[in-house]
Amino acid sequence: MKSIRKLVYDKSKPLVFPGVYDAITARIAQKAGFEAMFQTGYGTSAALLGMPDYGFIGSTETIENARRICKSVSVPVIVDADTGYGNPLSVWKLVNELEAVGAAGIFLEDQKWPKRCGHMSGKEVIAKEEYSEKLRAAVDARKSNDFVIVARTDARATEGLDAAIERGLLYKDIGADAIFIEAPRSVDEMRKIGKSIKAPLVANMIEGGATPVLSSSEIHKMGFNLILYPLSVLYANTFATMQILKELRKSGTTKKLKDNLVNFDQFNEIVELSKFKKMEDKYETKS
Repeated sequence: MKSIRKLVYDKSKPLVFPGVYDAITARIAQKAGFEAMFQTGYGTSAALLGMPDYGFIGSTETIENARRICKSVSVPVIVDADTGYGNPLSVWKLVNELEAVGAAGIFLEDQKWPKRCGHMSGKEVIAKEEYSEKLRAAVDARKSNDFVIVARTDARATEGLDAAIERGLLYKDIGADAIFIEAPRSVDEMRKIGKSIKAPLVANMIEGGATPVLSSSEIHKMGFNLILYPLSVLYANTFATMQILKELRKSGTTKKLKDNLVNFDQFNEIVELSKFKKMEDKYETKS
């Protein structure tokens, strides 16, 4: 497995990583050639509960989902840890548990609980002093130097861009490995963030969200080297599922859309059926 720290601090090229929300989407992302991936809290809430990213999932769902995802792939997985689900001690415990199940890092945000997706309205943030305590706990908790901590602030929506940048600079000084100013609203705002904070920076590309969706090369030129597409897989899978089920309900068959599906053998290749067949043969009792 490549060092996630080396990937995060390599500013020579953008690190584009997709959001995944279960073991099969993680396996597909790895097969597509991505060097790292992100366990999305939005996707976890949708996949596990069928509910919005509105503070419904907690540490148990996050850790157990991370356990399944990390076990299914051999590339680094950074986990959306929301607000840490409590106080600094809760954050300390969460980092320990996520590291134990194989996570390569976390995103930790400064929203008030119950949090919501960073591109939704109605967000509130805690005092930067309160968040700083959580961030210090996260830094202290990690056992591996390779475990990365991304400090996210949602203050752009509530206090303005300058205040969000001020928080980002503070969080960098405390020890965050990368800074994530959530939901800038224009290219000019993105450029200002890139010029103001000299650290690995996250750009969050959400289709239909508050931030302009640009190419990775454009974003990299602005100073961002971590380019996250957290919901593309979820939205694509949702669209495909809606299409196939509408067709099945309408016509009673999926033949019309067969070219839009992987087939039986292709899917079995993704889940490595042949590997388990070989294992079965190895352990089979010979007569």
